Amino acid sequence: MNDLYKALDDISSIRRQMASTTVFRGYGPATLAATGVFAALAAGVQAIWLPDPGNHISIYLSIWITTAVASAALTGVQMYTRTRRIHSGLSNEMLRMAVVQFLPSAGAGLLVTIVFLRYVPFAVWMLPGLWQVIFSLGVFSSCRFLPKPMIAAGAWYLLTGLSCFAAGGSRALSPWTMGIAYGVGQLLVAAILFFHAEENLDEI
Repeated sequence: MNDLYKALDDISSIRRQMASTTVFRGYGPATLAATGVFAALAAGVQAIWLPDPGNHISIYLSIWITTAVASAALTGVQMYTRTRRIHSGLSNEMLRMAVVQFLPSAGAGLLVTIVFLRYVPFAVWMLPGLWQVIFSLGVFSSCRFLPKPMIAAGAWYLLTGLSCFAAGGSRALSPWTMGIAYGVGQLLVAAILFFHAEENLDEI
């Protein structure tokens, strides 16, 4: 029985090692492009209905958190089904690896938002920049199992986040600081994935 357990452990280790050296193809270009469109639409909604976000920060957060949740849900469902289809036998390991790489940045973004709202509400204008910088760290962390040019997407989000800090105050809450950052950023991610696909695969 001990030999059986050891053999199973060895198999699991081999599968994990294979997953760590395989390019993750669970992110679909069309789905990620759609999340960029979501960001542009959210920016449009803010521009029309929320001209003064600094004095209505709860509405501002509602717009962008709703957009983030919708984008994450769409990406998560599509990633699960696509990974099951493309990576087949390694799908569980590949999914686990993708989630583990990005989950810390997502959790950090949530906790930073809560802390700023609870303890330093006068500095909430920094949130868009912080979200983008934290998101860039998630992208950089994921680069090791994605196409190498994905580092450009991480650099984009880092640059836009720093630009938000440089803008300062109410200008950082402009709809386009988020709309351009995530709209262009997600389209860039989608383009990188599309042009570096090893074979043409139908989107789900």
